[in-house]
Amino acid sequence: MSDKGEVDLTGVKQNTGVWLVKVPKYLSQQWAKATGKGEVGKLRITKNQGKPEVSFTLNEELTAIDSMGEKSSMVRAPREHPFTLQTVGGLAVFTESSSDKIALEGMVVQRAECRPAVSDNYMKLKRLQIEELSKPLRFSQQLDKAVTTNYKPVANHAYNLDYEKKKKEEGKRARADKQQVLDMLFSAFEKHQYYNIKDLVDITKQPVIYLKEILRDIGIYNVKGTHKNTWELKPEYRHYQNEEKSD
Repeated sequence: MSDKGEVDLTGVKQNTGVWLVKVPKYLSQQWAKATGKGEVGKLRITKNQGKPEVSFTLNEELTAIDSMGEKSSMVRAPREHPFTLQTVGGLAVFTESSSDKIALEGMVVQRAECRPAVSDNYMKLKRLQIEELSKPLRFSQQLDKAVTTNYKPVANHAYNLDYEKKKKEEGKRARADKQQVLDMLFSAFEKHQYYNIKDLVDITKQPVIYLKEILRDIGIYNVKGTHKNTWELKPEYRHYQNEEKSD
C-alpha cells in the first residue's frame, strides 16, 4: 500500500526484468531533441566468450551540439557508447500515471553505465565543457548606451522623505514649560472630554513623547470601548462645560 492507494503489481506477476542505465548528461540532452517518436539510436547486444557486450550508437542527426555557445558548431557528440555492466538485485522500478496511480514496472536485474568511446569528437566535447565551466559567472561589460528598460535606483524613497519631514517638524517643536502645557491641556479638556493624541499635538504644538509624559500624570488612555485610542482627564481633574460634557 502507498499514500496514493493500491500499487499495481502486474509487473511482479510478469517477472519483468529492468535495466538501470546511467548516461552522460549531453547524451540525454541530445535525446530530448528527437521529435515525436523519432529514433535516437541503436542498441547492440552481442556475446564475447559467453559474456554479453552492449553498446549504443547515437543517431547521426542528433550529434550536433548547440547548447554551448558559438564554439559548439565545431563540435559533434560522440556516436559510440559502450556499456559497463554490473549485476544487481533488490531494486524495483515504479511509475506514476496521470491519474496518480502507482504501478510496479519490474525488478532491476542489470545495472549499466553508458560511456562514450574515446575519439576526437569526445575530446573536443570535453575541452569545450571544461572551457564553459571555467568561465566566470559575473563579468564587467562596457555599454554603448544607457539602459532605460531596467529599474533605476532613486536617491531616496518617498517613505524615507516623509519620515525625514516628520522628524524635522518634530524637532522644530520646542518643549514649553510643563505648567504652560498643563494649562493648554486643561483648557482643551474643558471644551471636550475626549481627544486623540494628534489633536492634542496640534493644540499644544509639543513633541509627542514630551506630551505623552505629561498626559500620563493627568489623563487616562482608553484602549477599548466607544472612545478607543483617545485621552481623557483623570476623575480628580475633570471640569467640563455643561454644554460640551456629552461630546
